[in-house]
Amino acid sequence: MILGIDGYSFDRRSVEMVVKQMDNISYKLREEQDFSWISDYGHVFSVIDETGSGCISFGVEKDSKKYFFKIAGAKTVEVEVSCEESFKLLKESVQKYKDIKDDNLIKYVDSFMKNDCFVVIYEFAEGECLFDHWNFDKYKKENIIDTPSNRFKKLPLEKKLDVIEKLFMFFENVIDSNYVAVDFYDSSIIYDFENDNVTFCDIDLFRKMPTKNDLGKDYFGTKRLKAPEENELGAIIDEKTNEFTLGAIIFDMLSEVKNNDDRYKLGMFIQNSIDDFELSNDVHNVLLKATSYDRNERYNTIKEFHNEFNKNIR
Repeated sequence: MILGIDGYSFDRRSVEMVVKQMDNISYKLREEQDFSWISDYGHVFSVIDETGSGCISFGVEKDSKKYFFKIAGAKTVEVEVSCEESFKLLKESVQKYKDIKDDNLIKYVDSFMKNDCFVVIYEFAEGECLFDHWNFDKYKKENIIDTPSNRFKKLPLEKKLDVIEKLFMFFENVIDSNYVAVDFYDSSIIYDFENDNVTFCDIDLFRKMPTKNDLGKDYFGTKRLKAPEENELGAIIDEKTNEFTLGAIIFDMLSEVKNNDDRYKLGMFIQNSIDDFELSNDVHNVLLKATSYDRNERYNTIKEFHNEFNKNIR
């Protein structure tokens, strides 16, 4: 049994797999798919194949330049949507990367069709995802390896606050572009521990405003960080929803998290206790307000939340 991307276990042995290899990098799919054409673009040095999105991704290097190929149309082992839906979402994401301008958003390069698959190429972002669920089995087997999340928690406060500042700016840029972030969580944050750089990725499910929750409890997002309206069919999804998302991410960056099991059972974020929080009561209170279960009690805008957070940090 393994832990799924949203905290539920399933038996991988019940899933038929095809194991392939390219440039000494192994990857798994549910059925045969020819990706040999990638060799025309360079040497494959990494792969992410355990995704619920139905996309498989390859790190490719050529002439000392690295790129990230994200491909929809293949059946990944843990796929949670149809190939058609995966294909549609990735194709629609291209315009979002063109619309949302942010210095820390992964850089879009190109997109095209290839062998019934849709391919998007980005500049490769050095670093590690702060919630790299595809490596959880490895951490269990090799318990001397510290997770990126734990390593990030151990960073000096000023380095974490720098990432938080960039998160605020990213969410403000998303709203200013008339989008709302959807399914953005710690797996969407890549941190380069060597150079202290941060990159944001996976904006494929972001939506133009105005929008509503048209899926009820199945609305996209990890249950650990969901706002109440992300479980309510017909609820408005807007800037205040993103304020909650951002507040939940920051809360966890600055806390020892002890309530994840309860979050999964409830299906939404539970605020962290002041006893487990790294900073002052005043900062804790700011995050309590941003992640209020009553959306009317949250800050009116992310910029207002940003200002109050920085004021109390100082």
